[in-house]
Amino acid sequence: MSTGAKNSSTSLDELMVAMDVVDTLRHAKHLTDRELDFDGRRERLLSRLRELYDAQGIDVPDHILEEGISALEEERFQYAPPPKSWRTRIARRWVKRKRWVKRLRFFAFAGTVIAVMHLFTEVLPNRNLKNEIPQRIDNTMKSIQSVSRDKNIVQQASSTAQAARVALKQDKLDNAKTLVSELEYINNQLTQQYIIRVISRSNQNSGVWRTPPNNPAGRNFYLVVEAIDKNNQVVELDIVNEENNQIERKKTWGLRVDEQTFYKVAADKRDDGIIQSNQVGEKPVGYLTPRYSIPTSGATITNW
Repeated sequence: MSTGAKNSSTSLDELMVAMDVVDTLRHAKHLTDRELDFDGRRERLLSRLRELYDAQGIDVPDHILEEGISALEEERFQYAPPPKSWRTRIARRWVKRKRWVKRLRFFAFAGTVIAVMHLFTEVLPNRNLKNEIPQRIDNTMKSIQSVSRDKNIVQQASSTAQAARVALKQDKLDNAKTLVSELEYINNQLTQQYIIRVISRSNQNSGVWRTPPNNPAGRNFYLVVEAIDKNNQVVELDIVNEENNQIERKKTWGLRVDEQTFYKVAADKRDDGIIQSNQVGEKPVGYLTPRYSIPTSGATITNW
């Protein structure tokens, strides 16, 4: 081994021993506190250090011990953290990247799930509906114009259709959907065809009377009726209850008539248990409301 390499090796060994001395002094803080605060402390501390290393069977030259004491006093081997700056903040975050990368992945995953849900539950359905609405308006209006027997109904439907188009153009999709539904409801009503007849079954009442809410001394008379289509099937209809203005879907309801008509039907049923003239109205195609063959205000109830 060359002389230079030997000196380098020796210097490195001495440096390592000096660092060990400093570490020993740090761990024996009571010793340094006691010895470094009084005169002659350096000699006494050297003596104590010799005893410590001799006890461990380690031979450390005095100049190495003195180097360690000097290093401790100068804080030569003490770590001093760098001053706070944007560079140190970035370095600390990079060291802790595993923690925040996991969080970042979680939020990225959650954001992706929300975005996909929004796409399939809102964006695509609304986009499809936006494309469908114009065609629904056109088809419904064509049907209304061909079926309706009342010009006023066609004008009303045209106004509703125009309002739906304007709402769609302004991206007011909810308003547009509501207006199209109203238009389709009108068309559905126009195309319906049925007759209205008084129920004439032995186990059911054919008529009822009610005490008006605001007139305890009065009576309102109703025939219990149902709607029958051309296939002789009972039709379920939206009926407005005049007592609370609530709309209910019903197969039977009460049709308000005058007292004379009420008792005339009652006598007809009482005669042989069958109402001979039980048809009291008809709803033809092209009209929104039925035409009645008996005196009636057209008011209805849904419960009694």
